Amino acid sequence: MNLELEQQRVLVVGAAGTIGKAVTQAFLQEGCSVILLDKDPLKSEDFPHAPERLHAIQGDVRRAEDMNQAVAYGKRHLGGLDHAIYTVGAGSGKYGFPFWNLSPSDWPSVLEINLMGAVHLAHAFAPEAIQQAGRTLCLMSSVAGQIGSQTDPPYSAAKAALINFMQCIAKDFAPHGARANAIAPGMVVSELNRSVWASAQSGLNPEEQTTYAQWGDDKVKRVSPMGQWQRPEDCASMATYLASHHARHMTGQVLNIDGGQVMHA
Repeated sequence: MNLELEQQRVLVVGAAGTIGKAVTQAFLQEGCSVILLDKDPLKSEDFPHAPERLHAIQGDVRRAEDMNQAVAYGKRHLGGLDHAIYTVGAGSGKYGFPFWNLSPSDWPSVLEINLMGAVHLAHAFAPEAIQQAGRTLCLMSSVAGQIGSQTDPPYSAAKAALINFMQCIAKDFAPHGARANAIAPGMVVSELNRSVWASAQSGLNPEEQTTYAQWGDDKVKRVSPMGQWQRPEDCASMATYLASHHARHMTGQVLNIDGGQVMHA
């Protein structure tokens, strides 16, 4: 399928992350110019495809002015932005349940990164989005935002709020011909997922501990009918599709890339 995204201009927020890198590569392969934003320095060798269409900048999603500056950079260097993708995700670092094993003080930073960062991006991008029909915003949520995941309640609640906010955006964008959607990954090999495993192991006796691979395989077979890990590239393929004209009737939707872990009627 030809997505016809050549020469379109994309901002990927959280581009140094596992899914962010895959999303960046996917848009580059479609012929887009991509601005990469992350709080960590981005290495050119991580993005060997079409370096002439890459623009790497540093920014912190917790700072609204950094998101404003990223959009301004797109206007200044590319003449504007057609699509913005928010791929940032961060847990509390304290996993397990019941929820009272955590403290209320564990919540604000998780909400700030997962939810408020996306709010900052949406406010910065909205003036661009409503200028021209066909522009899109995509937010990376999680299956945890749909099932009340006990593993990390602050993360689960933040991702649920992200979905709700995306639906608000979609309704506000619609009169202008712009769209907003969310992608909800399931079990993806990532640093975030690895940290869940590490925390789970820390509370076990040595004879009960398992490797990351074994833990992941056991969990994905337990929670997903397909019983398979999802790849970052699977999420990236959906992100490019949602930005394309083939998805022109899709807005306000959550696309689960999870092997059937979450099913809706």
